[in-house]
Amino acid sequence: MKRKLFALSLTSVFMTLILILQSCTGKKEKEHFSFVFMTDIHLTYERNAIPGFRKAIEKINEAKPDFVITGGDLIMDALGQRYTFADSLYNLYTENVKGIKAPVYNAMGNHEIYGIYSRSGADPLHPEFGEKMFEKRIGRSYYSFEHKGWKFFILNSVEDTGKDGYMGFIDPVQTEWIREELGKTDTLTPVVIATHIPFITVNSQIYNYSTAANDSGLVVVNSRDILKLFSHHNLKLVLQGHLHMVEDIYIDGVRFLTGGAVSANWWRGPYRGDEEGFVQVNISGKDFSWKYIDYGWEVKQ
Repeated sequence: MKRKLFALSLTSVFMTLILILQSCTGKKEKEHFSFVFMTDIHLTYERNAIPGFRKAIEKINEAKPDFVITGGDLIMDALGQRYTFADSLYNLYTENVKGIKAPVYNAMGNHEIYGIYSRSGADPLHPEFGEKMFEKRIGRSYYSFEHKGWKFFILNSVEDTGKDGYMGFIDPVQTEWIREELGKTDTLTPVVIATHIPFITVNSQIYNYSTAANDSGLVVVNSRDILKLFSHHNLKLVLQGHLHMVEDIYIDGVRFLTGGAVSANWWRGPYRGDEEGFVQVNISGKDFSWKYIDYGWEVKQ
Protein backbone atom coordinates (compact mmCIF):
# COMPACT_ATOMS: atom_id res chain seq x y z
CA MET A 1 0.00 0.00 0.00
CA LYS A 2 2.82 2.37 0.94
CA ARG A 3 4.59 1.63 -2.35
CA LYS A 4 1.40 2.51 -4.28
CA LEU A 5 1.00 5.78 -2.40
CA PHE A 6 4.66 6.61 -3.01
CA ALA A 7 4.27 5.91 -6.74
CA LEU A 8 1.17 8.09 -6.91
CA SER A 9 3.00 10.90 -5.12
CA LEU A 10 5.89 10.73 -7.58
CA THR A 11 3.43 10.83 -10.50
CA SER A 12 1.71 13.91 -9.04
CA VAL A 13 5.05 15.66 -8.52
CA PHE A 14 6.12 14.80 -12.06
CA MET A 15 2.90 16.14 -13.61
CA THR A 16 3.16 19.32 -11.52
CA LEU A 17 6.73 19.88 -12.75
CA ILE A 18 5.58 19.48 -16.38
CA LEU A 19 2.83 22.06 -15.87
CA ILE A 20 5.29 24.48 -14.24
CA LEU A 21 7.79 24.05 -17.09
CA GLN A 22 5.07 24.61 -19.69
CA SER A 23 3.94 27.80 -17.98
CA CYS A 24 7.51 29.04 -17.71
CA THR A 25 8.34 28.36 -21.35
CA GLY A 26 4.96 29.55 -22.60
CA LYS A 27 4.45 26.30 -24.48
CA LYS A 28 1.02 24.70 -24.57
CA GLU A 29 -0.22 21.37 -25.78
CA LYS A 30 -1.47 21.48 -29.36
CA GLU A 31 -5.23 21.36 -29.72
CA HIS A 32 -6.36 18.28 -31.60
CA PHE A 33 -9.85 17.88 -33.00
CA SER A 34 -11.70 16.82 -36.11
CA PHE A 35 -14.80 17.94 -37.95
CA VAL A 36 -16.78 16.80 -40.97
CA PHE A 37 -17.72 18.81 -44.03
CA MET A 38 -20.61 17.22 -45.90
CA THR A 39 -22.18 18.91 -48.86
CA ASP A 40 -24.79 18.45 -51.59
CA ILE A 41 -26.98 15.92 -49.80
CA HIS A 42 -30.01 16.56 -52.04
CA LEU A 43 -32.29 14.64 -49.73
CA THR A 44 -35.47 13.41 -51.42
CA TYR A 45 -38.02 10.61 -51.19
CA GLU A 46 -36.78 8.90 -54.33
CA ARG A 47 -33.59 7.08 -55.43
CA ASN A 48 -33.07 5.51 -51.97
CA ALA A 49 -31.75 8.87 -50.79
CA ILE A 50 -33.14 8.50 -47.26
CA PRO A 51 -31.31 5.24 -46.41
CA GLY A 52 -28.27 6.67 -48.21
CA PHE A 53 -28.22 9.76 -46.00
CA ARG A 54 -28.75 7.64 -42.89
CA LYS A 55 -25.77 5.49 -43.88
CA ALA A 56 -23.65 8.64 -44.23
CA ILE A 57 -24.79 9.72 -40.76
CA GLU A 58 -23.77 6.33 -39.32
CA LYS A 59 -20.28 6.74 -40.79
CA ILE A 60 -20.02 10.30 -39.48
CA ASN A 61 -21.01 9.19 -35.99
CA GLU A 62 -18.35 6.46 -36.09
CA ALA A 63 -15.73 9.16 -36.71
CA LYS A 64 -16.88 11.10 -33.61
CA PRO A 65 -16.17 14.61 -34.97
CA ASP A 66 -16.42 17.63 -32.70
CA PHE A 67 -18.98 19.08 -35.12
CA VAL A 68 -20.30 18.90 -38.68
CA ILE A 69 -20.50 21.68 -41.28
CA THR A 70 -22.88 21.23 -44.19
CA GLY A 71 -22.09 22.91 -47.50
CA GLY A 72 -25.61 23.52 -48.76
CA ASP A 73 -28.02 21.77 -51.13
CA LEU A 74 -29.40 19.93 -48.16
CA ILE A 75 -32.59 19.04 -50.06
CA MET A 76 -33.19 18.01 -53.66
CA ASP A 77 -34.83 21.27 -54.67
CA ALA A 78 -37.04 24.16 -53.59
CA LEU A 79 -36.20 26.54 -56.45
CA GLY A 80 -38.93 25.38 -58.80
CA GLN A 81 -41.22 23.41 -56.48
CA ARG A 82 -44.68 23.96 -55.11
CA TYR A 83 -44.73 25.06 -51.49
CA THR A 84 -46.12 21.80 -50.10
CA PHE A 85 -43.33 19.74 -51.68
CA ALA A 86 -40.57 22.17 -50.67
CA ASP A 87 -42.02 22.18 -47.15
CA SER A 88 -41.98 18.38 -46.99
CA LEU A 89 -38.33 18.20 -48.14
CA TYR A 90 -37.24 20.66 -45.46
CA ASN A 91 -39.10 18.59 -42.86
CA LEU A 92 -37.44 15.44 -44.19
CA TYR A 93 -33.99 16.97 -43.79
CA THR A 94 -34.52 18.48 -40.34
CA GLU A 95 -35.84 15.18 -38.99
CA ASN A 96 -33.05 13.01 -40.44
CA VAL A 97 -30.16 15.31 -39.58
CA LYS A 98 -31.05 14.87 -35.90
CA GLY A 99 -29.32 11.50 -36.18
CA ILE A 100 -25.91 13.21 -36.16
CA LYS A 101 -24.44 12.99 -32.66
CA ALA A 102 -22.54 16.27 -32.93
CA PRO A 103 -23.45 19.94 -33.42
CA VAL A 104 -24.36 20.73 -37.03
CA TYR A 105 -23.61 24.10 -38.66
CA ASN A 106 -25.57 24.50 -41.90
CA ALA A 107 -24.70 26.56 -44.96
CA MET A 108 -27.35 27.47 -47.52
CA GLY A 109 -27.19 26.16 -51.09
CA ASN A 110 -29.06 27.33 -54.17
CA HIS A 111 -31.55 24.45 -53.89
CA GLU A 112 -32.76 25.66 -50.48
CA ILE A 113 -34.08 28.91 -51.99
CA TYR A 114 -37.83 28.61 -52.36
CA GLY A 115 -39.83 29.58 -55.40
CA ILE A 116 -37.57 31.89 -57.42
CA TYR A 117 -38.09 29.78 -60.55
CA SER A 118 -41.38 30.80 -62.16
CA ARG A 119 -42.47 27.18 -62.61
CA SER A 120 -42.91 26.98 -58.83
CA GLY A 121 -45.93 29.25 -59.04
CA ALA A 122 -44.72 30.92 -55.84
CA ASP A 123 -45.90 34.38 -54.85
CA PRO A 124 -42.90 36.67 -54.14
CA LEU A 125 -44.91 38.02 -51.23
CA HIS A 126 -45.10 34.56 -49.60
CA PRO A 127 -43.58 34.75 -46.08
CA GLU A 128 -41.09 31.98 -46.94
CA PHE A 129 -40.22 33.10 -50.46
CA GLY A 130 -36.56 32.94 -51.45
CA GLU A 131 -34.04 32.64 -48.63
CA LYS A 132 -36.72 33.11 -45.98
CA MET A 133 -37.62 29.43 -46.06
CA PHE A 134 -34.06 28.48 -45.10
CA GLU A 135 -33.89 31.18 -42.43
CA LYS A 136 -37.18 30.04 -40.88
CA ARG A 137 -36.46 26.28 -41.00
CA ILE A 138 -32.68 26.10 -40.56
CA GLY A 139 -31.33 29.43 -39.26
CA ARG A 140 -29.18 32.33 -40.35
CA SER A 141 -27.71 32.11 -43.83
CA TYR A 142 -24.34 33.50 -42.69
CA TYR A 143 -22.62 33.54 -39.30
CA SER A 144 -19.39 32.63 -37.53
CA PHE A 145 -18.34 30.49 -34.60
CA GLU A 146 -15.12 29.60 -32.79
CA HIS A 147 -13.79 26.22 -31.70
CA LYS A 148 -10.56 25.45 -29.84
CA GLY A 149 -8.69 28.46 -31.18
CA TRP A 150 -10.01 28.31 -34.76
CA LYS A 151 -12.63 30.61 -36.29
CA PHE A 152 -15.20 29.46 -38.85
CA PHE A 153 -17.14 31.69 -41.26
CA ILE A 154 -20.27 30.13 -42.76
CA LEU A 155 -21.17 32.29 -45.77
CA ASN A 156 -24.21 32.75 -47.98
CA SER A 157 -22.85 32.67 -51.53
CA VAL A 158 -26.12 32.44 -53.46
CA GLU A 159 -27.83 35.50 -54.97
CA ASP A 160 -31.23 35.56 -56.67
CA THR A 161 -30.78 37.26 -60.06
CA GLY A 162 -34.49 38.09 -60.29
CA LYS A 163 -34.52 36.46 -63.73
CA ASP A 164 -35.45 32.85 -62.99
CA GLY A 165 -31.93 32.13 -61.83
CA TYR A 166 -29.15 32.57 -59.29
CA MET A 167 -25.48 33.46 -59.24
CA GLY A 168 -22.53 33.11 -56.90
CA PHE A 169 -22.21 36.41 -55.01
CA ILE A 170 -21.53 37.75 -51.52
CA ASP A 171 -23.81 40.76 -51.11
CA PRO A 172 -22.74 44.15 -49.66
CA VAL A 173 -24.51 43.64 -46.30
CA GLN A 174 -22.73 40.34 -45.73
CA THR A 175 -19.44 41.83 -46.96
CA GLU A 176 -19.67 44.55 -44.34
CA TRP A 177 -20.47 41.94 -41.68
CA ILE A 178 -17.34 39.97 -42.69
CA ARG A 179 -15.25 43.14 -42.39
CA GLU A 180 -16.63 43.85 -38.91
CA GLU A 181 -16.21 40.23 -37.79
CA LEU A 182 -12.58 40.18 -38.94
CA GLY A 183 -12.03 43.38 -36.97
CA LYS A 184 -12.82 41.39 -33.84
CA THR A 185 -10.57 38.48 -34.85
CA ASP A 186 -6.90 38.14 -33.91
CA THR A 187 -4.80 38.11 -37.09
CA LEU A 188 -3.02 34.92 -35.94
CA THR A 189 -6.23 32.95 -35.41
CA PRO A 190 -6.57 30.16 -38.00
CA VAL A 191 -9.64 30.80 -40.14
CA VAL A 192 -11.89 28.49 -42.18
CA ILE A 193 -14.56 29.61 -44.67
CA ALA A 194 -17.46 27.40 -45.74
CA THR A 195 -19.36 28.38 -48.87
CA HIS A 196 -21.76 26.52 -51.13
CA ILE A 197 -20.71 28.05 -54.45
CA PRO A 198 -16.91 27.87 -54.85
CA PHE A 199 -14.55 30.82 -54.57
CA ILE A 200 -12.01 29.14 -56.86
CA THR A 201 -12.45 26.19 -59.22
CA VAL A 202 -10.95 24.81 -62.42
CA ASN A 203 -14.18 23.01 -63.31
CA SER A 204 -14.68 24.81 -66.63
CA GLN A 205 -11.06 24.37 -67.70
CA ILE A 206 -11.23 20.63 -67.04
CA TYR A 207 -14.67 19.82 -68.40
CA ASN A 208 -15.19 22.46 -71.12
CA TYR A 209 -11.97 23.74 -72.64
CA SER A 210 -8.70 25.12 -71.29
CA THR A 211 -9.50 28.83 -71.71
CA ALA A 212 -13.16 28.60 -70.66
CA ALA A 213 -14.39 31.08 -68.09
CA ASN A 214 -16.40 29.87 -65.12
CA ASP A 215 -20.09 30.62 -65.35
CA SER A 216 -21.50 32.97 -62.68
CA GLY A 217 -23.60 30.07 -61.43
CA LEU A 218 -20.48 27.98 -60.78
CA VAL A 219 -18.25 30.43 -58.92
CA VAL A 220 -18.63 33.43 -56.61
CA VAL A 221 -18.16 36.36 -58.97
CA ASN A 222 -16.72 38.69 -56.31
CA SER A 223 -14.63 36.06 -54.51
CA ARG A 224 -11.42 38.03 -55.15
CA ASP A 225 -12.83 41.02 -53.25
CA ILE A 226 -13.94 38.80 -50.37
CA LEU A 227 -10.59 37.03 -50.17
CA LYS A 228 -8.86 40.42 -49.98
CA LEU A 229 -10.73 41.05 -46.72
CA PHE A 230 -8.94 38.01 -45.26
CA SER A 231 -5.50 38.95 -46.63
CA HIS A 232 -4.17 40.16 -43.26
CA HIS A 233 -5.63 37.21 -41.37
CA ASN A 234 -4.60 33.58 -41.08
CA LEU A 235 -6.98 32.07 -43.64
CA LYS A 236 -6.16 28.38 -43.89
CA LEU A 237 -9.01 26.63 -45.65
CA VAL A 238 -12.01 27.39 -47.89
CA LEU A 239 -14.56 24.56 -47.96
CA GLN A 240 -16.73 24.55 -51.09
CA GLY A 241 -19.69 22.60 -52.46
CA HIS A 242 -22.04 22.84 -55.45
CA LEU A 243 -19.94 20.98 -58.02
CA HIS A 244 -20.31 17.40 -56.69
CA MET A 245 -16.60 16.80 -57.29
CA VAL A 246 -13.51 16.58 -55.11
CA GLU A 247 -11.16 19.40 -56.00
CA ASP A 248 -8.03 20.47 -54.10
CA ILE A 249 -6.43 23.79 -55.04
CA TYR A 250 -3.59 25.24 -52.96
CA ILE A 251 -2.54 28.83 -53.65
CA ASP A 252 -0.94 31.62 -51.59
CA GLY A 253 -1.03 29.49 -48.46
CA VAL A 254 -4.76 28.76 -48.67
CA ARG A 255 -6.35 25.41 -49.54
CA PHE A 256 -9.58 25.59 -51.57
CA LEU A 257 -11.28 22.24 -51.11
CA THR A 258 -14.43 21.31 -53.02
CA GLY A 259 -15.95 18.53 -50.96
CA GLY A 260 -17.56 16.09 -53.41
CA ALA A 261 -21.16 15.23 -52.53
CA VAL A 262 -23.02 13.01 -50.11
CA SER A 263 -25.36 12.30 -53.04
CA ALA A 264 -22.55 12.04 -55.65
CA ASN A 265 -24.49 11.96 -58.97
CA TRP A 266 -27.75 13.00 -57.26
CA TRP A 267 -28.14 9.49 -55.81
CA ARG A 268 -27.53 7.82 -59.17
CA GLY A 269 -24.00 6.60 -58.45
CA PRO A 270 -20.50 8.14 -58.72
CA TYR A 271 -20.05 11.54 -60.34
CA ARG A 272 -16.99 12.10 -62.52
CA GLY A 273 -15.20 9.34 -60.66
CA ASP A 274 -16.08 10.49 -57.14
CA GLU A 275 -18.17 8.22 -54.92
CA GLU A 276 -20.82 9.36 -52.46
CA GLY A 277 -18.88 10.78 -49.53
CA PHE A 278 -17.84 13.58 -47.23
CA VAL A 279 -14.67 15.29 -46.03
CA GLN A 280 -13.10 14.75 -42.63
CA VAL A 281 -10.72 17.49 -41.48
CA ASN A 282 -8.22 16.76 -38.69
CA ILE A 283 -6.79 19.73 -36.81
CA SER A 284 -3.47 19.69 -34.96
CA GLY A 285 -2.53 23.04 -33.47
CA LYS A 286 -2.57 25.47 -36.40
CA ASP A 287 -2.18 22.77 -39.05
CA PHE A 288 -4.68 20.42 -40.63
CA SER A 289 -5.04 17.41 -42.88
CA TRP A 290 -8.07 16.08 -44.71
CA LYS A 291 -9.46 12.99 -46.38
CA TYR A 292 -12.49 12.17 -48.48
CA ILE A 293 -14.50 9.32 -46.99
CA ASP A 294 -16.60 7.01 -49.15
CA TYR A 295 -19.27 5.93 -46.67
CA GLY A 296 -20.12 2.77 -48.60
CA TRP A 297 -23.51 3.48 -50.15
CA GLU A 298 -24.23 1.85 -53.51
CA VAL A 299 -27.03 2.40 -56.01
CA LYS A 300 -29.61 -0.36 -55.87
CA GLN A 301 -30.11 -1.86 -59.31
